Amino acid sequence: MTQPVSFGGRPPTPAPGAPTPELGVARFHGHARRLFWSALVLIAVVGACGYFYRNLPAPFEDWMLLTAAGVVVVLLVLLPFAAWSRRSYTITTRRVIAKSGLFRRRQHEFSHARGYTIQLRRGILQRMWGAGTLTLVNGVDQPLRLADVPGVHLVHEVLVDQVEVSQILAHRDAQPLPGMPGYPPPPPLP
Repeated sequence: MTQPVSFGGRPPTPAPGAPTPELGVARFHGHARRLFWSALVLIAVVGACGYFYRNLPAPFEDWMLLTAAGVVVVLLVLLPFAAWSRRSYTITTRRVIAKSGLFRRRQHEFSHARGYTIQLRRGILQRMWGAGTLTLVNGVDQPLRLADVPGVHLVHEVLVDQVEVSQILAHRDAQPLPGMPGYPPPPPLP
């Protein structure tokens, strides 16, 4: 049996019955607009430290300024960045994986072959930034919510394609191969 031709850099379709390798399609975090206020705080703290260093009123000292700046940066810049970076989404050729958690990691997966519906929700700010929230529902498991996805229409299209390809491959692999029991005999020659 010949392999189908693939277009657009897609891997070739495996032969019937052959194991399909799991390949990464996309890996992304939520939209970075959540870090806007953290970036402003960092700029303000650096500006304030530059202005007030060696220029403080009498009862205060420079180490107090630097300590306060460090606490503000840790609480309002580093912790929000760590929380943002610890939530990631991965799309492979077999499943969708959502990982989250700063101290305790949680992982939620959905299989493409099982199939699911995709709901897209976009607020006003999300529309301005080209983001959106995707909710995957398969009717059995708890819904998987991909929050603040950048390039949401492209991710939606990729998910639809992966579900379709996975279901086609699963159906094709469920069919008997020539020469195996259950395969209909070829028609007689005239």
